[in-house]
Amino acid sequence: MNVLIILAVLFSSVALMVILVERFAKPVDEQQQAKYSKLLPILVFIMLITALIKTII
Repeated sequence: MNVLIILAVLFSSVALMVILVERFAKPVDEQQQAKYSKLLPILVFIMLITALIKTII
């Protein structure tokens, strides 16, 4: 029963977050999007290395 309560709270919080972000978020201009697209693969690589190190240790 606890699992169902946790899933319901999680689903409702994610739904609320999506609704609020869609309503109040500003659109991203092309320069900012290009900057994020250059930064994102580096961050993903760092996260993968960190997860690998955490798994090994």
